[in-house]
Amino acid sequence: MIGTHTHIPTADTRILPGGTAYQTDVGMTGPYDSVIGVRKEIILERFLTALPVRMEPAKGSAELHSVIVEVDDATGKAIQVLKFLRHIFNPCCEDVV
Repeated sequence: MIGTHTHIPTADTRILPGGTAYQTDVGMTGPYDSVIGVRKEIILERFLTALPVRMEPAKGSAELHSVIVEVDDATGKAIQVLKFLRHIFNPCCEDVV
């Protein structure tokens, strides 16, 4: 049972007593320098003016948040669960500020 709400990953990765791998929030996959994947300037404008704005995805390096679950083939229960984070540097697409 792996949940996500595109926020900060939780540190509660574990195997529950019945053999279910669990983490409350695995985190966001997408542009790292953003507000939930959107260009920061757009979100700040929306917050400060309370006016609708067109959302544009942020560019640049990304992060992939996930988990790796090892499962027992015989029982289908989790044997091990590991948090996985990969930073993907993309120099061709960095935002210029």
